Amino acid sequence: MPAPTAIVVHGGAGTSRDHEDGCTRAAGLALATLRRGGDALDAAVAAVASMEDDGRFNAGTGSVLCLDGQTIEMDASVMDTHGRLGCVACVTQVKNPVLVARAVADSPHWLLAGEGATRFARNGGHPPFCQPTDKARAAHARLIAQLGDRPQFARLWNYERALEESGERACDTVGAVVRGADGHFAVASSTGGSAPSLLGRVGDTPIIGSGFYAGSDGAVAATGIGEHIVRHLLAYTVYQWIAAGTPIEQALPRGIELFAPEVAVGLIAVGKTGHATASNRPMPRAMIC
Repeated sequence: MPAPTAIVVHGGAGTSRDHEDGCTRAAGLALATLRRGGDALDAAVAAVASMEDDGRFNAGTGSVLCLDGQTIEMDASVMDTHGRLGCVACVTQVKNPVLVARAVADSPHWLLAGEGATRFARNGGHPPFCQPTDKARAAHARLIAQLGDRPQFARLWNYERALEESGERACDTVGAVVRGADGHFAVASSTGGSAPSLLGRVGDTPIIGSGFYAGSDGAVAATGIGEHIVRHLLAYTVYQWIAAGTPIEQALPRGIELFAPEVAVGLIAVGKTGHATASNRPMPRAMIC
């Protein structure tokens, strides 16, 4: 018997649950993609692209401004059980990094970063886009006002623009995991970066096994503070528990327990028979199963 489809979407650990309608809309678009004949990866990418376009999430159009007040660096990833894997890190001036990551999956490489990723996007027909939201500008102004409490950023400053000319911590990501009716799994994730951070900072989102993983037993996406998530290879660790037979409803909370309470972290996953979400912060989410 064909496995029933399952779609789980998240809008980032530490993001207001008031934005859950954006996750619901994203999950609905994923389902519509499956009904039109798309596969699990098509559906996951559609969900994430929707949240990138939303403007309220830290991804795509809602990405945070870097410390110089003008740069936006974004990461994204896709993976499925058909062997497709693509990521971008520190890509700039694109509207939908997840679509660029999807294109990388069809290239000879699995990860492109920085200027090379941006040029790849241009060659692929993605036009220049950099329109910070009012929310991003306001958050940046508050952050700069608080930088006196973080002298290490002044000491390690690596932007072209001087610190004095730059006019809440952001660590959330958006993600989707999908089980198709054919039993295949896929995951897609995207983030607008972390603030405060130095130029070129990369978190967990484009790192296979840390922010995402898909295999024959399921798909997992993580969200939270990447510097902590990568130390646990969180997505792959949780996936291995699921593959070994741990019920998915137990595997995700077990993954959250790896972190100190002050570290924001969240997980979503689908398996052969189950699906679940878990987080230690408010996390908008949606599920269609």
